[in-house]
Amino acid sequence: MKTYNLLLIFSMILLPEIAFSQSGFYDFKVKTLEGSDFSFASLKGKKVMIVNTASKCGFTPQYKDLEELYEQSGGKLVIIGFPANNFAGQEPGSASEIREFCTKNYGVTFPMMEKISVKGDDMHPLYKWLTSKDKNGVMDSEVKWNFQKYLIDENGKLVDVIYSREKPGSDKVMAWLARK
Repeated sequence: MKTYNLLLIFSMILLPEIAFSQSGFYDFKVKTLEGSDFSFASLKGKKVMIVNTASKCGFTPQYKDLEELYEQSGGKLVIIGFPANNFAGQEPGSASEIREFCTKNYGVTFPMMEKISVKGDDMHPLYKWLTSKDKNGVMDSEVKWNFQKYLIDENGKLVDVIYSREKPGSDKVMAWLARK
C-alpha cells in the first residue's frame, strides 16, 4: 500500500499533465443553440445519447425518431444534438435557423447545442473524448457521417457508438435502454 501511494504521488509530481489531464464526461460544459451554458454534470444518473446532426442530410429524418425516443424514455434518456457542418456542408445554418428547422419540421424538444466540429483539427473537446480510447478509456472511433450516435451510461462511461444508418430506436439501442 505504501509503495502504491508513493508511486502515485511520484507520478503526480513528475507527470502532472498525465495525472490531471483526463477529463470525464461530466466535466464538459457546452453552449445551447440559444447561447446558454449547459453542464454535463447535470446528466449524472441518466443515460445519454450524443448525436451529431445536420439539416440537409439524407439521415435528417432521424430527428423524428430521436424526438420519439426522447419522449418515450420518460426522462431515463437524455438526447443531446450537436449540429455539425463537417460532412458535405449539410449544416450551413445559423443557430436560430437550426432551431427553427428542428422545431418546425420535427418538433424537437431534446437539448440542442451550438454548432461544433466533430472531426479534424478543430474537433470539439467532447468529440475528442468520445473518439479517443486514451481519453474515454473504452474505445477509439471515428465520426463517419451525420447522425452518428454515442451512448453514455448513468455513470458517465462511454458504452457504444451507433453509426448513422442504424436508427435511434434500433433493437441495440432499446436493449441498452432496458438494461439497469
